[in-house]
This record gives sequence, C-alpha cells and structure tokens, in this order.
Amino acid sequence: MKIGIGADHNAFEAKEELKNYLTQELGHEVRDYGCYSVDAVDYPGIAFKVGEAIINNEVERGILICGTGIGVAISANKIPGIRAAQVHDPYSAERAQLSNNAQIITFGAKIIGVDVMKHLVKEYLSLTFKGGNSGRKVEQIMEKEKENYATSVDNFKKC
Repeated sequence: MKIGIGADHNAFEAKEELKNYLTQELGHEVRDYGCYSVDAVDYPGIAFKVGEAIINNEVERGILICGTGIGVAISANKIPGIRAAQVHDPYSAERAQLSNNAQIITFGAKIIGVDVMKHLVKEYLSLTFKGGNSGRKVEQIMEKEKENYATSVDNFKKC
C-alpha cells in the first residue's frame, strides 16, 4: 500500500520512526510530505499535501502527526473528500476505518508515544471499509460536504 506521511516539527522524530516501521516492518511504500527537520514549520500545508495526494490517487492512505493530532486533523478535513480521524487507542483506530472510511489517521506526538502509534497504524492499515450501515452514514457526510462545497464556492465568487 502507498502511504502518505507528514508531520510538523513537534512530531518530526516520531514521523521518521513511523516511516521506518511502515517500510521495513510492514512492507509499505511511503511518501514523505514533510517536514524534514526539527526546524519550526506550520502543519496546515503539510496536512493539505497529504490530503491532496489521496484525492489525486498518489497514495492510498495517510498518517499525519503534530503535537496533539488535532490541528492536522482539522487541516486535512478541509480538503473536499477527505475524512481524517484522530486516533489514540486500538478501538478508535479500528473504527476510523470500519465505521468512517477515514483515509487519514492523525496522532499527537505529545500525547502518545511512537510504540503506541506503531500499534495503531498496524491496526488501521490491516482493515478495509465494508460499507453496510456505516456506508450509509459516510455517504450522508459526503453529500453534505458536496452541498456545502457548492454553496461555499458560490459565496466565495460573490466576495
């Protein structure tokens, strides 16, 4: 599987460890969308790149990490069509995929350690969305997003 990964400076070291784990232990192809050092960087642009890579079929799933995992989740969810879910335990990692068909999971490097992240990544990547009752709910979310996107574009054009 092709995985997009990104982090801000607060999570640079965790990202590097996860990259190695994904490639060496799980056998996935990883594309790194930044950051590339511990120098301060704003996370929205990195989250946008990972979300856009999924929409453009460059990668199949994404992993984003910042200090809390909240900022990258909010940012990635601004990309139309993206569902990013912050996960922090095995059940949320499972449900991100099975209930929400989330293409991206996010972590807080100041909240959980890399070993926990590795466990959650393995769980998340091992699952495939099946639809069913959850499919109906995800479709409702996507329909609302399409409706809001059209309205937002129209309102933006009026500015």
